[in-house]
Amino acid sequence: MVARPVDDEAVLACLATLAATLTASPAQSESLDAFSPRMLEAALGALARRGDDAALRLITALAERAPSKQARKAARRALYCLTQAGVSVPPTDPQPVVKRQRARRAWVSGVDGTGSRAVWVLFEGSFGDLALCALILNDQAGILESAGGAISKKRLESELRSLRQSQKLPWLDIPPGRATGLVAEALALHARRGTAPPPEFSRWRTLFGEAAPEPPPMIAEVLTASEATSDLTLLDHSAELLHLPELASWFLDPGAIESEALELLEAKESRLVLSDQLKAECEAAIVERVVDRVLTPEARGLWARRLSEMAWIFHATGCPREARIAYATALALEDSERVPRQLPFARGLAERGLAFASEVTLGRVSAAEVSRAPRK
Repeated sequence: MVARPVDDEAVLACLATLAATLTASPAQSESLDAFSPRMLEAALGALARRGDDAALRLITALAERAPSKQARKAARRALYCLTQAGVSVPPTDPQPVVKRQRARRAWVSGVDGTGSRAVWVLFEGSFGDLALCALILNDQAGILESAGGAISKKRLESELRSLRQSQKLPWLDIPPGRATGLVAEALALHARRGTAPPPEFSRWRTLFGEAAPEPPPMIAEVLTASEATSDLTLLDHSAELLHLPELASWFLDPGAIESEALELLEAKESRLVLSDQLKAECEAAIVERVVDRVLTPEARGLWARRLSEMAWIFHATGCPREARIAYATALALEDSERVPRQLPFARGLAERGLAFASEVTLGRVSAAEVSRAPRK
């Protein structure tokens, strides 16, 4: 079979296309696909015979980055012929190795009384390498602490065992998307407040990409909204939550209720002879005044979100009754038509806060020790 000669006009047209590609990106050379492999090889050969550096660099770039297999193959054949003829072909720039990392596993702790929690996110690289990002997030200040780095599987398991033994709050596996959403929520809080995360977080920032803030966890399997608003007995037991070890640090900030704590102490130490009933009524009035003043709509939303998070944790750790009470109380706090002083949970927060504020006033504990302000 005799090979058909290559049409000179077609080769010239292909050369013109190649000439245009000299000033464009080799990765945008789709127009070369209009020519047959024989025409493309002939044109590339003619281009190579020009011998100038620009032509040789283009052929080399086409061999590496042309979008079509046909163009890459023809360019590699032309380079081979050139090297066989003793022509020095310019070396190609090595392509950078892109290491992609994705969130593989994640863990989260319960929420403490300052609104802080620990979040760990394990990233896996494209070559199986692992990196652990350890964060402390706060619902009023954003990212408080950032640490971590490369870690082996053995070291990770050791760290997890040690943490579960020493952690006072529950420590649970969560979907990685949930963890990255919590970080995104913290970053959004920084943006609203005009603050910045710790400098140590900069190395992790790109790994979280464009993750969107996460809403509170859905726990419809624990209690539906209609059940929560109709089952009033759950709210009657809401103060019991404050006796759980997971909520031991939950109380109103003593620094915000110092004046009421002093008033309470003066009432207890008054020389006036008051009946137990009058003393109880006086104390109840102070507690209710604290609740009305401190639990603003914004504060109620903050405590409701914390309760929603803990309701999910109670459910995940096999405490369904506590989960139902926490979720019902969260919904009640979010209800703008409900008076907070009517909630035993809200009064319990105030009573415990007043007790600590009294201890500060009496000099038995330091204000910094019991402050509920976010701290690193």
